[in-house]
Amino acid sequence: MSGLENLLANNRAWAASMTARDPAFFTRLAQAQTPHFLWISCSDSRVPANQIVGLLPGELFVHRNVGNLIVDTDLNCLAVMQFAVDVLEVEHIVVCGHYHCGAVAAAWRNTRLGLIDNWLRAVHDVRRRYKEQIRRLEDEATQIDRLCELNVIEQVAHVARSTVVLDAWARGQALSLHGWIYRLEDGILNDLGMNVKGANELNERHDAAVARALRPREAPLEPGPGP
Repeated sequence: MSGLENLLANNRAWAASMTARDPAFFTRLAQAQTPHFLWISCSDSRVPANQIVGLLPGELFVHRNVGNLIVDTDLNCLAVMQFAVDVLEVEHIVVCGHYHCGAVAAAWRNTRLGLIDNWLRAVHDVRRRYKEQIRRLEDEATQIDRLCELNVIEQVAHVARSTVVLDAWARGQALSLHGWIYRLEDGILNDLGMNVKGANELNERHDAAVARALRPREAPLEPGPGP
């Protein structure tokens, strides 16, 4: 069986198992989607969105790109955000990065990869902003992982400053933003403390999250303050 045939066989087995557990599952799913969460994360194949948070199809609206970036000129990402906020009325937007991110590592090392270098300029902006503080850390692996955290924090700030989110807050819509990071070694998500419920909270939450990310630590990051 070829690789593609194997995927089709896996799909049929999965569909059969879902139907066996809940005969009406696909009928219900076909009618509408009612997710409470928009998930913006890296395209990395080791970070499967629904699986790592234990949600079924229909429960998580997902946008993924290299480096989990929110860029003002990326109409794809902005359209996803607008549909999620204005039409689906999600209650939470989660920006989820991960440690050992190749995109972040390339930006930190100034590695040339080709066309994607243009996309990664957004990560370079984060690198330039915090370069001196990050260089004080003990080794390159730690420096890159800390830049992964800071990149998530800055991308949440970009979400908060988008017209989609500012308009939602202006009309009183309940919408919370969150920055999380995923450890490949154990499959654990950590809250980076970048939780924002309104424009008036952004600067304080941002500065606190950055300070927390840059402080020395001997163990993996402990869960941050909740929403």
